[in-house]
Amino acid sequence: MEPLLEVRNLTKTFACTTVLPGAKRPLLRAVDGVSFVLRRGETLGLVGESGCGKSTTGKALLRLVEPDAGSVMFRGEDILRRPARAMRPLRRDLQMIFQDPYASLNPRRRIGDSISEPLVIHRLAKGRELRREVLRLLQVVGLDAAHIDRYPHEFSGGQRQRIGIARALAVRPSLIVADEPVSALDLSIQAQIINLLQDIQQEFSLTYLFIAHDLSVVEHISDRVAVMYLGRIVELADAEALYRAPRHPYTEALLNAVPVPDPERRRCRKLLRGELPSPLSPPPGCHFHPRCPYARDLCREVAPPLENQGGGHLAACYNSASVGRFRYSSDSNRDT
Repeated sequence: MEPLLEVRNLTKTFACTTVLPGAKRPLLRAVDGVSFVLRRGETLGLVGESGCGKSTTGKALLRLVEPDAGSVMFRGEDILRRPARAMRPLRRDLQMIFQDPYASLNPRRRIGDSISEPLVIHRLAKGRELRREVLRLLQVVGLDAAHIDRYPHEFSGGQRQRIGIARALAVRPSLIVADEPVSALDLSIQAQIINLLQDIQQEFSLTYLFIAHDLSVVEHISDRVAVMYLGRIVELADAEALYRAPRHPYTEALLNAVPVPDPERRRCRKLLRGELPSPLSPPPGCHFHPRCPYARDLCREVAPPLENQGGGHLAACYNSASVGRFRYSSDSNRDT
């Protein structure tokens, strides 16, 4: 599959604003040298605990926040080298679906106006053609034409997320960054939105970076999965291979944390111990070593590189051969 997006050593830091008078402001490294390739037409899932840098990575790719270093090659061009004003033409190809569907919509604007706005900005339609296109987009995402003149507060969370999807689709993008698009929704509505995203991916030939913390959702929609911990990607592999045999102890711990209805299986799980270190002062070497049951002296001193463990399965771990192997599936059928 042809690469659409290539990210190399992407870095983003934030200065802490709440400090004592006269004290030096500490830096929070939210994204710490992230690299991956996103192929045309695929879905790459990006998972990890809250605060690991997933959303910041997605926003940095689209320059909604400006990265400090690295490169983002889109169709062979490093878009980080473009002046800010020169990014507007690329916005047609790069769109985002936000986590909170209510906060991302202007409560004072009718949804027809919200969906038509990108079409007006990019001069893709006007007049009657504009209204026809908005009605078509509403139909694509499963909403009624009568909804066009309603306001966001008149819709449920799932309907508002459908509106956000329609707005992202309006300019016919190539890549959509979906930032936890179902985390605020009920389980039954989550399934509907996931199915909708899969349907429109096929219809519009879309590529997704799908950000989430729910492993079962990521397994269902993703072709490949990248796992983040404290700003770094620690494992990246095909979804089936990663869920069947993780090569990093953090991925193993995430899979073990998935609820299991069988008490006997719960007893033999390896649960993650210890607290998440402060991102303002991450541990030296491998950031995961204070919580890792396989850690050795080298892990505490030198950060392991993200290397191929075989078959294109990448992991940043010196002890990947020791990580317990088990079969994971969303129906809780595990072989430990």
